[in-house]
Amino acid sequence: MKIYLATGNENKKREVSQLFPEHTIVIPKDEGIAFDPEETGSTFYENSLIKAKALWEIVHSPVLADDSGICADALDGAPGIFSSRYAGPEFMRGRPDGKKISQSEQNSFLIQQITDSISAGKSQTRAAHYTCSMVLYMGGDRLFVVQETMEGQIISRAEDARGSGGFGYDPIFYLPELKKTAAELTAAQKNEISHRGKASRLLKKIADEILSAEEKNA
Repeated sequence: MKIYLATGNENKKREVSQLFPEHTIVIPKDEGIAFDPEETGSTFYENSLIKAKALWEIVHSPVLADDSGICADALDGAPGIFSSRYAGPEFMRGRPDGKKISQSEQNSFLIQQITDSISAGKSQTRAAHYTCSMVLYMGGDRLFVVQETMEGQIISRAEDARGSGGFGYDPIFYLPELKKTAAELTAAQKNEISHRGKASRLLKKIADEILSAEEKNA
């Protein structure tokens, strides 16, 4: 069955397609749909639901949406829902002009900000986690929600970033038990332990049952 994924991110489409192989995953731009809803929520869940509802109003078909980000303990959970817009300590929620900085700049800023927090005695940890809130929206009040995390830590030096897989903060997100960054994992390894992978598997159980029933009754 076709499921619309409420994102413009090709990397997310690739990951979700791998996690939902029995379904056809389509993002708005695949069908020429203009889609850029304002994410005004204060939590990952609220933002994922905003995106899901916005796309549903256009396609009136099952929509999968997720909101995810990285949360550093030393920064009280920041950048969190602002991970994609984060532009350093002066612009924790993004630049006023809305322009995003490069991912390498974001990585460097985050590492330095955590280091500064530790040096100032405000924190003693580089622990961090990714969070993913995922919604399957079926219209009206019909929706299913799963939220999961992947635990790790932020490396201490930007020059130690490693790996060419994944995306976002993955090259600086270190997994002590595997002795690798998230960007060094294969797609299969990452899907097994990642926040999005764990959330997807749980939601897939629901989707397979619900969507199969929808198809039979169509």
